[in-house]
Amino acid sequence: MRVLLVNKFHYRKGGSETYYFALADALRSLGHEVFFFAMEDPRNEPCSQAKYFVSAKDYNGPSTVSEKVGAVTSFFYSKEAKEKFEALCEDVQPDVVHMNLVHRQITFSILDAPYLRERHVPVVWTAHDSIAVCPNYTMLDGAGDVCDACVGGSSMNCLRRKCVKGSTAKSALATLEARYLNATRAYEKIDRIICPSQFLKSKMAEGGFPESQLVTMPNFLPAGEIDGWLQECRKRSECKGFIFFGRLSKEKGPDVALEAFSKAIPRLPGDCNLLMVGDGPMRGQLEERSRELVLDGRVVFYGFKSGSELRRLVGGSLFSVVSSACHENMPFSVVESLLAGTPVIGSRMGGIPELVTDGLTGFTFTSGNSEELSSLLTFAAQLPAVDYQKMQQAGRNFVKDRCSQATYMNKLIELYSTLIQQKKGN
Repeated sequence: MRVLLVNKFHYRKGGSETYYFALADALRSLGHEVFFFAMEDPRNEPCSQAKYFVSAKDYNGPSTVSEKVGAVTSFFYSKEAKEKFEALCEDVQPDVVHMNLVHRQITFSILDAPYLRERHVPVVWTAHDSIAVCPNYTMLDGAGDVCDACVGGSSMNCLRRKCVKGSTAKSALATLEARYLNATRAYEKIDRIICPSQFLKSKMAEGGFPESQLVTMPNFLPAGEIDGWLQECRKRSECKGFIFFGRLSKEKGPDVALEAFSKAIPRLPGDCNLLMVGDGPMRGQLEERSRELVLDGRVVFYGFKSGSELRRLVGGSLFSVVSSACHENMPFSVVESLLAGTPVIGSRMGGIPELVTDGLTGFTFTSGNSEELSSLLTFAAQLPAVDYQKMQQAGRNFVKDRCSQATYMNKLIELYSTLIQQKKGN
């Protein structure tokens, strides 16, 4: 089978790209041919299809009037992307197209490539966020509050609430994009939409997507990654403190984790610290707040870590804290923690409760409630060793059963094959 993978970024930027490259490797391991379509960038990984990649676009930077007009036009529909994608399809002749992040830099214009229609090529899209039902894609409004006003409602709510970075202009652009995609029925050109969580699937259905177009498939971890994380599982006596790892930005709730830990300190052992692993716009603010709370030595900021360094830090922690303020889809941080034998204390947001079951793989709390989280930190630190070990094993079993590469790829190849047969019959 010849599979054409589409994603705006062709370098390892975040969770979507982790999935994109892992999917490519998994397909190749099964003997399938893989091709790529993305955006030009000096950070891109080497790729023989790079000559077809669409020009880089920076919607924050144009300065001249003509540049701004051009940027707004290509924000909705890119003629360049359509033409280059068509040329790529003619060259590699894919049996199936699998899209990931495509909004704004690539756009849905590629679905109008004549090759797809003439050759009856099925299109699959993995929805890594909620952009199809929320123009801001995070389901947060301009004030940073949880919001689903556009789900099943009017995308004009995005403009009214200045949902995109509190900016009227950016919110207007996102609103226009959503209205344009609905008016042109762009999403109807996709044969199947993969939702990594049941939560996202329910929101997509609430937003008007037909159930027959949606399928829930939790993201997978590559076999090699699973082995690496499994090796980090340790005994309770070897684990110390808590860890927050991820982007230090408002929607991830690192401030809630910090406040909760400061409140719990009087009830925690002296060697029980909080590790803040990651970087982002809130790092300076968090470090300043830590100093104000006199947490020096109890809160350690590690910056961005990956690979064996990250696995060692996660595996050596009692619990991971996933204090997201937004509706997460299927955060890799939860899956990786459970594999490392580190149970999770997570907010009841989005797909997190589908991974964290109270008393089984961890504990959940009300998003933003630092008092509730503080109580859970205290309780978790005092959990008897036998109960903790059961929780470790339950988490590892859950991920191995639900997020294995073999299980995912079997379902995906079956989906591809079914869609190819259906399209040929039309």
